[in-house]
Amino acid sequence: QLACPLDLGCHSVSRFASCKFFERMINDEGQLIDLYIPRKCSATNRLITSDDNASIQVNIGNVNEKGLYTKEYTTFAFTGLVRARGETDAALNRLAISAKIMKDC
Repeated sequence: QLACPLDLGCHSVSRFASCKFFERMINDEGQLIDLYIPRKCSATNRLITSDDNASIQVNIGNVNEKGLYTKEYTTFAFTGLVRARGETDAALNRLAISAKIMKDC
C-alpha cells in the first residue's frame, strides 16, 4: 500500500484506486499519465534517474539584438556525476557555443 503524497485524506491507498491525487493523473482515454518525465544529460546524453538528487536543470534566457529577454529560453540538464567531476562549467560553455547562445573566443 502507498500513502497519498498530498495527504488529501486518502491516507492509505491501494493501487491508487481511491486517491484524489491520482484521479487527476488519468487522461480522457482512461490511461494513467506518468508523474515523472525522464530527462537526459545535455553533456553526456545519459538518462538522469529520478533518484539523482545532485542533477540540475539550467534555463538560459534568449535575448534579441537589443539585449532584451524574448520570453523564450534554452534548457540544459546535467547529472550529478558531471557536477561531481567539476565538468559542468566546461560542458555548459561547449553547449552554449554549439547552440549559438555564446560566442567562441
